[in-house]
Amino acid sequence: MMSLNLENRKRPGSFRLESLAVLVLLGAITSVLTPYFLSLGNILNIFLATSVIGIIALGSTFVISMAAIDLSVGSVLAVSAVFGALMIKPLGLPWPSAVIVSVVTGGVFGLANGLLVTQARIPSFIVTLGMLGIARGLAYILTNGRAIYDLPDPLVFLGQGRILGVPMPVIIFLALAVVAHMVLLHTRFGLHTLFIGDNIIAARVTGLRIERHQAQVFALSGGLAGLAGLVQMGRINAADPSAGLLVELTAITAAIIGGTNLFGGRGTIIGTLIGALIMGVIQNGLNLMAVQSFYQQVVIGTVLIVAVWLDRLRAAGRGA
Repeated sequence: MMSLNLENRKRPGSFRLESLAVLVLLGAITSVLTPYFLSLGNILNIFLATSVIGIIALGSTFVISMAAIDLSVGSVLAVSAVFGALMIKPLGLPWPSAVIVSVVTGGVFGLANGLLVTQARIPSFIVTLGMLGIARGLAYILTNGRAIYDLPDPLVFLGQGRILGVPMPVIIFLALAVVAHMVLLHTRFGLHTLFIGDNIIAARVTGLRIERHQAQVFALSGGLAGLAGLVQMGRINAADPSAGLLVELTAITAAIIGGTNLFGGRGTIIGTLIGALIMGVIQNGLNLMAVQSFYQQVVIGTVLIVAVWLDRLRAAGRGA
């Protein structure tokens, strides 16, 4: 019977209390700097702005927990939305076809990543970096570089609708987070993911079908990116081939600052949710203070580097 090596490690699924403290501290500081931050409308805006990145970050949590990386998710988001929109314009198919095709397209790109990693033995960093360019280029080719506008109302509702005042993207994100949390901690699929990331040699000795599982995890990441593309398409009422630029950076940062180990073996969906909200608060606060978006990318990149550095310091301290 397999077991995770938990010596000198946090319990699987546990999140960093310091991440929650950072979220609270950021909220307190921002509320002092701008009086609009704590308004109900702005809090909902933070969750709304976080939802697309958060959906992708859920998939990134599984991939990173497996000691891999997926840099293609932003481009997969865009090409999945484009494929979905093409089902309606110009093919004229019913709107549910766009939902199915968007998610399936993302899953296919993710599966392609997984097969290249497992069968061609190419590092996931290289494979997904290449797929980033392939998917983005294909999105531009299929649309001739122009967005596809005027989508059916049901698709727009997925991005702009509200139930009891709560935006649909937020409902979708939180529902997926609950499911992902259960899968990661309470199913064989999730535990195998953590086990492979913790010690792939031991996982292979126990008889796990490593390559098949890795391909499935990449397919999951791609499918969630496709779903995020669908939500993003509804939010802006358009399938934009330029959508999702640098989303992968924010999603990976959200997972890591929440407590997922960049080098595998530890993942936490609750932490990823907190991490995504941290990124949302940072971006929202900078927007409220009229800070240019260029500086936001500097902040996100800095947070990623610091988060990984601190994680390595903790690991070295526990191993001392």
